[in-house]
Amino acid sequence: MTLEALLAGLHILAILSLVVFLSSQAALCRTEWMNAAVLQRLVRVDMIYGITAVAVLITGLARAWWGMKGGGWYWHQPLLHFKFGLFILIGLLSIKPTLTYRRWLQVHDSGGGLPTPDQVRATRRLIMLEAHLLLLIPIAAVMLARGVLTR
Repeated sequence: MTLEALLAGLHILAILSLVVFLSSQAALCRTEWMNAAVLQRLVRVDMIYGITAVAVLITGLARAWWGMKGGGWYWHQPLLHFKFGLFILIGLLSIKPTLTYRRWLQVHDSGGGLPTPDQVRATRRLIMLEAHLLLLIPIAAVMLARGVLTR
């Protein structure tokens, strides 16, 4: 029981951290706020976001494997596959902003200036898509925890 509580707490902490850093990207990636300091901060925040995503994955797998229900039960649940699929999709969507931030910083540092408003808006749209898809995961998690659509 103590292990289950510890794993749940760590997983929730990782999820909340991920939400904080995804939200920070959404807040910072705005045309009206873009400057050199924001570019550097976006790269740093995105790196931490990636670390928190790995923490979410590791703690989620640990919960499924060592939790009370065990991996045998979880791996046969369609909602777990839905959650995991969404998580992977969000991770794939996050690759482009990561590469974009690094490219923007590189261009700026070499004297090329700031990104155009259209570039910032396009990147922000991807971040917002990630954020909105992320909203579906806790809904699926609660349904899974309550036995909805379980086998």
